Amino acid sequence: MHSWLDGQPADAVNLQNRGLAYGDGLFETIAVRGGRPSLMAGHLARLALGCGRLAIDVDLALVEDEIRRYASQLGDGVAKLILTRGDSQRGYAPVAGAAPRRILQGGPLPSYPVEHAELGVQLFPCQTRLGEQPLLAGLKHLNRLEQVLARAEWQGGEHAEGLMRDGQGRVVEGVYSNLFLVRDGVLLTADLSRCGVAGVMRAALLQQAQAMAIPVQVRDLAFDELEQADEVFVCNSVYGVWPVRGFAALNWSPGPLTRKLQAVARTLLDT
Repeated sequence: MHSWLDGQPADAVNLQNRGLAYGDGLFETIAVRGGRPSLMAGHLARLALGCGRLAIDVDLALVEDEIRRYASQLGDGVAKLILTRGDSQRGYAPVAGAAPRRILQGGPLPSYPVEHAELGVQLFPCQTRLGEQPLLAGLKHLNRLEQVLARAEWQGGEHAEGLMRDGQGRVVEGVYSNLFLVRDGVLLTADLSRCGVAGVMRAALLQQAQAMAIPVQVRDLAFDELEQADEVFVCNSVYGVWPVRGFAALNWSPGPLTRKLQAVARTLLDT
């Protein structure tokens, strides 16, 4: 399917685009099934937060309309929205009045092994650490070099994901997913106020867990809490939930809370 630029089919962007030059922008990766974008409210909420934080003035109603029209043509697949501050001459200073650029790209849904969802995945211990920058924490901004470096650390199919920590060694997230632990029936996930990406599926699962009266804690997670966990799983807005079966010398089995939230995630992605 053709890419769109500002709502029209296009196959190129201006070389002076600030997203290309500086990573000055945001993106959303949206699962599309039957021509309908999944978790749309969550994607738009995170996009609005990012635009506010980066002071990118864009018509979010227009963005939503373009995503929905693009998804209807895509059918089944993944739609990626890239929103940049726009075009400018060389230099960090934003040009007053520059119009944000809206890029939409489409591709097929990834074909992951069934075993990932059924038996669980093995996490690779990434050495790349996440830098702390509260102004950007939680946002899905265009500078993803930490994830690029982390993903380059392993090859082959033994590991489906990597575990990323911050400079203090705290557990934060996967390379392209959010991480949850379960201990004594309590759902734990990292505080993302210093670094990390606040995933749309993560937010949805936290909301659903609270509605289901599942105890939830969002806080710093020490590395040794992995050893104390009864269940571990990762999630994102494309595949839903994958149980984690192993990390280094640690092993887990998919537990009841993981399975319950995995079913919730499937429902969220299908509606």
